[in-house]
Amino acid sequence: MALLSQGPRYGYQLRAEFEASTGATWPLNIGQVYSTLSRLERDGLVTKGEADAEGRFVYNITPAGEEEVRRWFTTPVARADRPRDELAIKLAMAVTTPGVDVRDVVQAQRTATLRTLRDLTRLKADAPAVPAGPAESAWRLVLESMIFQAEAEVRWLDHCEAFMTRIDVGFRPAVRVADEPPAPEPSAPAPGRTGERR
Repeated sequence: MALLSQGPRYGYQLRAEFEASTGATWPLNIGQVYSTLSRLERDGLVTKGEADAEGRFVYNITPAGEEEVRRWFTTPVARADRPRDELAIKLAMAVTTPGVDVRDVVQAQRTATLRTLRDLTRLKADAPAVPAGPAESAWRLVLESMIFQAEAEVRWLDHCEAFMTRIDVGFRPAVRVADEPPAPEPSAPAPGRTGERR
């Protein structure tokens, strides 16, 4: 709908412009585009015009759709609204599944993520320093988001490995304060050895 708020478009135009804006990071199936348009039309957020000579339909955004786009842009994305994290689920399952070495799972993922990070960094290095237009600026933002996510994933995997190493060493029961031996009394400084300069 954000694209339709810029003016009427055919379904294939919406797909092409979305992919141009995101650098084809998330390619869209044309069937997915039209099923989404049908749902938006049903909900009164877009209208479908008459077919042109080639049988294509132009879609227009409605006032309710414009309001929904404004609401979308001004509402932060909640963590609960994002897809579940399959990697976190995989590691959680690995920890509880007998016979699975979690460190092997972590290492395999770290290798793959570092490879992805290298490829993304090369893409950014090859890009012009100043984006040529809005579509390239949009793609740069998406690319940098992916770089930051990959960097964060590597840091998290390092944390997971360190955490699992601490567990493998073994947690000893905490020593109760009453069981601890008394701390030695601090020794008094020797006469003339106060540490002061003379």
